[in-house]
Amino acid sequence: MNVRWTTIAVLTSMLTACGDVARLPVSAGTGPDPILPPPSETLFPTVNIAPAQGWPSGGKPQATFGTEVVAFADGLDHPRWLYVLPNGDVLVAETNRPPKESRGLKARIMGWFMKRAGAGGESAERITLLRDTDADGVADQRSVFLEGLHSPFGMALVGNDFYVANTDAVVRFPYQEGQTRITSPGETVVELPAGPINHHWTKSLIASPDGKRLYVGVGSNSNVAERGMDKEKGRAAIWEIDPVTGEHRIYASGLRNPVGMAWQPQTGELWVAVNERDMLGSDLVPDYMTSVQPGGFYGWPYSYFGQHVDDRVEPQRPELVERAIVPDYALGPHTASLGLASAGNNSLPVRFASGMFVGQHGSWNRKPHSGYKVIFVPFENGEPAGLPEDVLTGFLSEGGKALGRPVGVAIDARGGLLVADDVGNVIWRVD
Repeated sequence: MNVRWTTIAVLTSMLTACGDVARLPVSAGTGPDPILPPPSETLFPTVNIAPAQGWPSGGKPQATFGTEVVAFADGLDHPRWLYVLPNGDVLVAETNRPPKESRGLKARIMGWFMKRAGAGGESAERITLLRDTDADGVADQRSVFLEGLHSPFGMALVGNDFYVANTDAVVRFPYQEGQTRITSPGETVVELPAGPINHHWTKSLIASPDGKRLYVGVGSNSNVAERGMDKEKGRAAIWEIDPVTGEHRIYASGLRNPVGMAWQPQTGELWVAVNERDMLGSDLVPDYMTSVQPGGFYGWPYSYFGQHVDDRVEPQRPELVERAIVPDYALGPHTASLGLASAGNNSLPVRFASGMFVGQHGSWNRKPHSGYKVIFVPFENGEPAGLPEDVLTGFLSEGGKALGRPVGVAIDARGGLLVADDVGNVIWRVD
């Protein structure tokens, strides 16, 4: 081992041995009115990686009572995001972060952590189509739907136009129903913030119900703007895009890393799952999901959960903090809540009839771990109502290793809940 990697190993060992321990349960940071204790800043941040292990032969997560889970498809390459086509075909983005041009010590340490957690490898750069021809809950056909992409993530179909959110652009492809492979070249609709740092590389995507607008989640380029706000142009925001002209505007801002998006059927509102900031201790800051107000500002980087000021940010912007919107529902500190799907017409028990499914990828900045499961938040009259229920658990071994990590969630054509597991390389189906 050379000196550089020895240094990284020593620093990594120091980080994993330091940091604080949670004083509150995850439930305290969950719901419409989470407990927000004072920040706990330490010399070294809390680092508690769950090393990626993968599932043993025959292994699978545990489904909630009244349901069963099966592997809809396995043997995939880092499946992150899902999209269900009108004919029932399931698309999965097999993707990973783009190569980093930054070669600083911090980048190398974070790269080591990502690799240990099951990320940071080469990206397959493709979208795979999965088809269940005999309706038994297991895909029996698969094909490469699109390849040669650039860290693809979000997907949306509008008419015969199929849109992909690469890390650096929204691209449009022609599509015909039943098509199993697209070979036509894509057409760039709009470029997205990317570049050599590209801290939050995933770009989520959803179309408006009438297909006239696209919405893209663009994460921040840092934790709390430590690189300067000039590196955050167009980031920490949801973009609204005209797919015909490519014209766009910032639909909502101050959202550190807006990922999963879903339409709430009763109110017609857009909802989003957001990853909040790190390194304020194991009990801060809760990730959240919220309805999105057009033109709304949600605090990042200057504050969190409304007017709770983050003193690490310089210069401060009190005029922005004053109008920061309080999110609707906290999802627990450091749970890495990524996937979001409206209950829709799912075939699960009736208690899941109205609400949102949330894929929680799992923490690295909390002791003990949080997330690593799929939860359901019940809704009444278009708003969250009550405590979340665990839907799919068992992604961590007794020794604290990651057997799998849930990411994207979607309801398939027959009402089953699909879950992309990017460490297990499986798409799970709950019914």
